[in-house]
Amino acid sequence: MIITPSILTADFSRLGEVCDEAIAAGIDWIHLDVMDGNFVINKTVTFGPAVISSLRNHVGPDIKLDCHLMITNVSDTWKQFADAGVNLIIAHIEACDDFSKLINDMREYGVECGLVFNPDTPVDDVLPYLPDLDLILVMSVVPGKGGQSFMEEMALDKVKKLRSIIDEQIAAGGRKTLLMIDGGIKSHNIGLVNDAGVEVAVVGSGLINDKATIAENLVLLHSELDK
Repeated sequence: MIITPSILTADFSRLGEVCDEAIAAGIDWIHLDVMDGNFVINKTVTFGPAVISSLRNHVGPDIKLDCHLMITNVSDTWKQFADAGVNLIIAHIEACDDFSKLINDMREYGVECGLVFNPDTPVDDVLPYLPDLDLILVMSVVPGKGGQSFMEEMALDKVKKLRSIIDEQIAAGGRKTLLMIDGGIKSHNIGLVNDAGVEVAVVGSGLINDKATIAENLVLLHSELDK
């Protein structure tokens, strides 16, 4: 499993240092949560393209950056994030009227396209887009609100259904869509999502906190995966 830190939990005055610490611990994929102060419950605006561009320059070209866009006008603004240097843009199906067009536009622009859906959105709503996606993200908490508990039953049911469909898609010669999960992932439940078929886990406070270093927390997470 790939473990990618959400730097939303970091001290924003130390974002570069936190990324350096993560990279030194062996992480090569960083997850950026972008909120516009409107789309999600948390009314706080996080960081935009200017900050992301600075982070791209800081970490260099070899580190993968994705951005989870919790914004209302994703169709009008995603290019700004692509131009800032992200490799993968993950957009909410709930915030886009024509997701097929969004996928095509991103692919033509040379950026990977991911789809994310809220806990109350059924899996069936996203299945028509699955064959064309580079990644699909299952939210295991309500997006935009930190410190929530992992919604185990709901999230694992969705993951297992998507895992089966993606495996069938790959077996038929289709795209290898990556399966990601985000929300409340820590050492006590990362094994559950791994067993259910998740390939990429976004970890926030389980990696970036004041109780241990990122390297120490990463060792703990991997020790649970190895059980």
